[in-house]
Amino acid sequence: MKSICNLISKHMAILVLVAAVLAMFFPDFFRQVKPTVINPLLGLVMFGMGLTLNLDDFKVVFSRPKDVIAGCVAQFTIMPLLAWTLARVFQLDNALALGVILVGCCPGGTASNVITYLAKGDLALSVGMTGVSTILAPLLTPLLTWMLAGERVEVDVLSMLLSILWVVILPIVAGFIIKKILPKTTQKTVAYLPAFSTIVIAVIVMVVIAHNAEKLMQGSWVVIIVILLHNGCGLALGFLIGCLLGMERKKRVAVSIEVGMQNSGLASSLATMHFAAYPMATIPGALFSVWHNISGALLAKIYAHKAEATTVTT
Repeated sequence: MKSICNLISKHMAILVLVAAVLAMFFPDFFRQVKPTVINPLLGLVMFGMGLTLNLDDFKVVFSRPKDVIAGCVAQFTIMPLLAWTLARVFQLDNALALGVILVGCCPGGTASNVITYLAKGDLALSVGMTGVSTILAPLLTPLLTWMLAGERVEVDVLSMLLSILWVVILPIVAGFIIKKILPKTTQKTVAYLPAFSTIVIAVIVMVVIAHNAEKLMQGSWVVIIVILLHNGCGLALGFLIGCLLGMERKKRVAVSIEVGMQNSGLASSLATMHFAAYPMATIPGALFSVWHNISGALLAKIYAHKAEATTVTT
C-alpha cells in the first residue's frame, strides 16, 4: 500500500493533469460532483497538513526570522502584483482577472514543501514559510484581493477572512491537536497523506474544470498564457530575491519554490464561496493547480541536478 501511495505522490503532476483532461472531455460525467464539495475537500488537505506539523518545524521562524520574513514579504508582494499586472496587460475580463488575482493573493501551496525536498532546497525554510504565510492569509489574502480587484468586483474582506479561518486555519489546528493527542495513530497515517492530498487536489481540479468546461474552451489560451507567466515569473523572481539577499543556494531554491507555488485550491474555494456571480473566477485556480505541479516537478529536477553537479565539483 505504501509503495502505491509513494507512486501517486511522486507522479502528482501527471495525476492532476489527467484529471483536468478527463474533466474537459467528459464534463457531464464529472458534473455529478457538485462544487459544494470543494471546501470540505480543501479542509481535509489542510487537516492532513496539520497532522504532519511539529513545533520543531517552526523553530526556523525564530532561529532565522530574516529568511522567513524576506520570503513571506516576497510571497505577498511579487505574486499579487504579478497577477494584477498580467490581468491588465492581457485585458482579462472581470471574472478571470479576479481569479488570477485570487491565486496571486493566496499563501504558499502545500505541495511546495515536497517540491523543495525533491529540489534539495532548504526544507526547514520552506515549511516555515508555508506555515507563516498560511497564518497570515486570513488577513492578507482578503485585504490584498480587495486592494487589487476591488475596482472590478465587490470584495467582502471580513467574509473572506472568516472563510479562510474556517477552511484553512481551523483544520490545520485540529490536525495539530489530534497529532498531539494520538501521536502513534497519527504516525501510522503520515506516510499516506501526500498521496491522499494529491488525489483530493486532483478531484478539486476535476470538479472546477468540469463545471466550466465550455467557457474554458472559449478563452482558455489567454488564461493559460497568464498562468504560465505568473508561475514562471514567480519562480524566477523568488530565486532572484534570494540572490540579491545573499542567500546560499538551498535557501534560494526554497524561496523560489515558495514564492512561485500558490495554494490555488484555496483560490478556487474562495471564488466558489464569495464570487458566485463570476463562475469563471474559479478557473485560474484550477489551471494553476495543474501547471504548478508540472513546473514544480520539472524545476525540482533542474535544481537537484545542479546541486549534485556542485557537490561533485567541490
